[in-house]
Amino acid sequence: MKIYRIMKFIVSRDVLFKNLSAINGVMSTSNTIAILDNFLFTIEGEKLILTASDLDSTMTAVVELTNVEGEGSVAVPSRTLLETLKLIPETPIVFEINDDLTHLKFTAANGEYDSPCYSGDEYPKMKKMEDPQSFQIPANILSRAISKTLFAAGNDELRPNMMGVLCELSNEHITFVATDAHKLSRYRNTSIKTDDFVSFILPKKPITHLKGILPSIDDKVFVEYSTTSNHVMFSFANLMLFSSLKEGRFPAYEAVIPQENPIVFQVSRKDFLNSIRRVGIYSNQSTFQVRVSLSDELTTITAEDIDFANKAEENINGTLTGDNMDIGFNSKFLREILENMDSETVSLEMSQPNRAALILPGEKLDPNEDLLMLIMPVMLNY
Repeated sequence: MKIYRIMKFIVSRDVLFKNLSAINGVMSTSNTIAILDNFLFTIEGEKLILTASDLDSTMTAVVELTNVEGEGSVAVPSRTLLETLKLIPETPIVFEINDDLTHLKFTAANGEYDSPCYSGDEYPKMKKMEDPQSFQIPANILSRAISKTLFAAGNDELRPNMMGVLCELSNEHITFVATDAHKLSRYRNTSIKTDDFVSFILPKKPITHLKGILPSIDDKVFVEYSTTSNHVMFSFANLMLFSSLKEGRFPAYEAVIPQENPIVFQVSRKDFLNSIRRVGIYSNQSTFQVRVSLSDELTTITAEDIDFANKAEENINGTLTGDNMDIGFNSKFLREILENMDSETVSLEMSQPNRAALILPGEKLDPNEDLLMLIMPVMLNY
């Protein structure tokens, strides 16, 4: 019979499951270090610190305890624990870890569960930041900034500097930018400012995880960053996310944003989006090309796949300023942009069929916000 005595604590099933689920997203399914398949449980005083990591990112959650004995840290198999907690109703759970940190037992309701565990000394330690700087940002602004830009980030490993979201801080605003060279999204907010200009690239994985958590947070997020050691840390509520920053220089995105766009097409965003969705079904499945024929009388959206004899054409009502023009777009990219906007109307601003087009919200929901989307055209072949 195993003797469990070095650590013992009681925690609510719902509280534990909620916090483990919050940090679980940073873990990798293909860890090169076996210990990273575990959660780290650390008892400090009357606090339980839960940790998950994939080396590049580490996330912690702090849970207050009222009934605890002993201190220390132990690595607990994550998959087994989460799957068990999913199937247990709300109840106090008693955890006990034996003196040589090899076995964990927890009891809940009518069940008793025994699992191997490992010494927390083997778990990788979080790196320290060098010369950190900091700022605060409301969770809803950070959530919105990420959701409006992340979709445009690249997936090409040959361009690792585009596989993330650029964050720029200045004495005028905070800016988030993402691009994959086919589309670009820039979110700017003038309510967040810093004295000095700084920029860094946030990796996709940790901010994708943040995107899922932040909508439920009402407080401000405390952000610390170091361009010396190349790390960033987000702290909010009882959670903390620490991550490495992407290395390299972000493309000079301002250079590709056209300044003179005399042709402007204003249209209902939902009508435009639904038309692109329907017509895009009939486009060539390798190019996804749609033709937008702009006219002061009627605007037409057309797609054709000659190989399979598919063709679709729809008319859409809108207001055109400037000359008539035919321009081609990748329907997938255009659809993504429109899906990630939330204004009632959008303004499509262009100059020539072979130049980048801007897509701007027709109305501002927040006077401090400035949202700009850009899409590169494709060459028309029909």
